[in-house]
Amino acid sequence: QVQLVESGGGLVQPGGSLRLSCAASGSIFTIYTMGWYRQAPGKQRELAATSTSSGRTNYADSVKGRFTISRDNAKNMVYLQMNSLKPEDTAVYYCNADVFTIATMNRANYWGQGTQVTVSS
Repeated sequence: QVQLVESGGGLVQPGGSLRLSCAASGSIFTIYTMGWYRQAPGKQRELAATSTSSGRTNYADSVKGRFTISRDNAKNMVYLQMNSLKPEDTAVYYCNADVFTIATMNRANYWGQGTQVTVSS
């Protein structure tokens, strides 16, 4: 009913930058919180950053001051600008959205398929 498609991952050197994008489509009435989570090899998925529909943001301590989340509510998109990247930022980054859908007239949580970010020299 709702699809989340991420883009923008890749290989970058330490200290570099990347911008991730996530587009939500489908049976969307409204989107509440959108966010980015990440999962490194052998580790649990963890929060990177979230943004409410009103623009209130929340960041993991490990990315504060380096990552910036933003949204375009008219386009149902969320972005993650990642600066000063470190090798420990290497992970699969997943888009997440809390959506009220037209089809079900109910609220549900959705995940994208993930995009790989590798920080290495």
